[in-house]
Amino acid sequence: MKILFTKNIDQATISKELGEDISVDCVEVIKTKPILISPFDLKNYSLIFTSVNGVASFFKNRFKPNENFTAKNYNKIYCVGEKTKKALRKHGFGTFKVLRNADSLSRFIIGNCQHEQFLHFCGNLAINVLDKELPLQNIKYKKITIYNTEEINPLIPEKYHAAVFFSPSGVRSFAKQNSLKDMKLFSIGETTSGELRNYTHENIFTSEENTLSSIFELIRQEIVSKL
Repeated sequence: MKILFTKNIDQATISKELGEDISVDCVEVIKTKPILISPFDLKNYSLIFTSVNGVASFFKNRFKPNENFTAKNYNKIYCVGEKTKKALRKHGFGTFKVLRNADSLSRFIIGNCQHEQFLHFCGNLAINVLDKELPLQNIKYKKITIYNTEEINPLIPEKYHAAVFFSPSGVRSFAKQNSLKDMKLFSIGETTSGELRNYTHENIFTSEENTLSSIFELIRQEIVSKL
């Protein structure tokens, strides 16, 4: 049994999670690069992060949120996914609200945060759910692009029994030169699964959480337990 992971994962972690009977190759299908911008005043804004790369690039650019909730103009931080939340914690910041995906975050903001104004720190290929829906509700929203994602489009001649995808851009990059046919397809979250459906009618196994541990659990259920 051979599985392709479309990003680099520590081999020791893979062996621990999936055992020694599964052969795994890791191939990067996208690469990211921070964009350097001059930090500006975040006063009166709520902040949105939808990826770990967005968090990393934000702090690389030396932005300084005000998390003192007793202050008049402190910055509420909203994020998508536990990985993004953990990345913020590593920099010493908590989160006001964590949602599973951009759709859930959009619905929460529309239902509860009409009077806030938002800055979304993200990549150039971020999905456009928030910038489509929030302005329609007269919610002030601005996307700040602070990193670039490049789709590498590798040609992968090896045949695999299964492939694992971690982002919509990763799906597009892989599908440009490779077929999804006759493979079990695993996806980290519904947004990535939605992109996969543009390229295949095969069944897609979607993890319950946007975490690596959730993907491993799914693979164990669908593959390892059936060997």
